Amino acid sequence: MSDFLPEAVRKGLEDARKAALRRSSRLCVHVDDKVYRVLRLWDGGFSTDAEDAPHLRGYVDLYDGMRHLSSCLVVASEQQGDEMVFEFKWNTAVSDRPAADFVREQDAPVALITAR
Repeated sequence: MSDFLPEAVRKGLEDARKAALRRSSRLCVHVDDKVYRVLRLWDGGFSTDAEDAPHLRGYVDLYDGMRHLSSCLVVASEQQGDEMVFEFKWNTAVSDRPAADFVREQDAPVALITAR
């Protein structure tokens, strides 16, 4: 159906779709001092606007608003239309507490109260 639409209408629809993706997503990628909005995220990678993001390669941090989600090593895969697609070489989730070197029991007490 889009083959029959005038070029100006198709461009307007595509711009509206990109604007909706930007508004709906709080995800962003931090590279050094620069921040790029993430349009889509999946298990193997993410995509950004091709006009904004260069061919990123290397270490990046993935954020959801102000919350640090993961540290990633990425490569620029390809440009699909107006999106630049990046693939994860590795993606490590960031934890909000230090790693434990022992197994925590599910029903373990939170604190130990002794009787005197």
